[in-house]
Amino acid sequence: MKNKKIIIAVVAIIIAAVAAFFMLSGGKKQQVQYTEVAVANGDITSSVTATGTIEPVTSVTVGTQVSGIVSKIYVDYNSVVKKGQVIAELDRTNLLSELSNAQANLSSSQSTLAYQASNYKRFKQLYDKGLISANDFEEAALSYKKAQEDVTTQKNNVAKAQTNLSYATITSPIDGVVLSKEVEEGQTVAAAMTTPTLFTIAQDLTDMRVIADIDEADIGEVKEGQRVTFTVDAYPDDTFTGTVTQVRQQATTESNVVTYECVISAPNKDLKLKPGLTANATIFTKEVKNVLTIPAKALKFTPNEKLLAKDETIQDCQAENKVWIRDGKVFKAIAVQIGNTNGTLCEVISGLKAGQKVITEFSMGGMDIAAEGGEQSSNPFMPGPPGKKNGSKASK
Repeated sequence: MKNKKIIIAVVAIIIAAVAAFFMLSGGKKQQVQYTEVAVANGDITSSVTATGTIEPVTSVTVGTQVSGIVSKIYVDYNSVVKKGQVIAELDRTNLLSELSNAQANLSSSQSTLAYQASNYKRFKQLYDKGLISANDFEEAALSYKKAQEDVTTQKNNVAKAQTNLSYATITSPIDGVVLSKEVEEGQTVAAAMTTPTLFTIAQDLTDMRVIADIDEADIGEVKEGQRVTFTVDAYPDDTFTGTVTQVRQQATTESNVVTYECVISAPNKDLKLKPGLTANATIFTKEVKNVLTIPAKALKFTPNEKLLAKDETIQDCQAENKVWIRDGKVFKAIAVQIGNTNGTLCEVISGLKAGQKVITEFSMGGMDIAAEGGEQSSNPFMPGPPGKKNGSKASK
């Protein structure tokens, strides 16, 4: 019973407070204030962000096609090399032995060929005179042909041994700078299955590129020729510029995230950019300079008839895109043609002039409201009601 009395008392207090509020307010209508923004010239830009890795435009991995011990290395990290310059040598002992054996086998084959040639000539003369059978003559001709083929095989073996011997001298295939050295003198390299890597040489460190990973949601906006700015952690105060030179079609999927590689040029005249640095890139997918602009939210504004004063009127129009201006006590809708937009600003192609003021929102009692029905402006980072998206884009 005691709790019941307490509840009744609390309800009575609440009713009294509400009644007092209405009595003090006197039923007065709260003042409505409208926010107006002038149409002005400006720039409209849209961008996509991505992370990538800096690498040389051209780099070559230098290996060896023969196995052996590294006997000499003539370059080190950051060495500048020229095309054809000797950069390392392998031990030639086994290779010289293979060449010597191949040459000996060729000499033996040539001697056999000379004998079989004389034998064939002699058998042919006897066969022409009918002194030997056709079978004996055919065997002599076959032996002569095999000797010719054996000489050809041994010549190829000699050429192969000479080529393998030349592979023991490692030369630079391009002009450039040595980025990495994978071997040391005395180390054994084996080329049985794969070609071992000895050096990596970059052709020109003043001409670099960024290989950036673009999310599948953004790849449709990225095109060749677009301007790019990027930064690296090594020089946080510097902003580097480049251009999109290639958008690759091959997709990469990692942890259910699909990305596409985008190649960005990165001029590097001062050699600040080093291979392997991580670049944080901004790709400008849309850039429109010096056009008439209005805030995008002006296209969403509609006056609320319930909040108008007695002497205020509305002049609406039928248009796909329209904005509202205030002419004294009259709210007028003006049809506009919208061009480029980045979600915040919209380009006005026709319908408005520079300096005209358009209404973007109104407030009542300190509460900002932007649309028909007295809706409170919501935080874009807070979830909205089901079936309603925050923000919109103007139709072109």
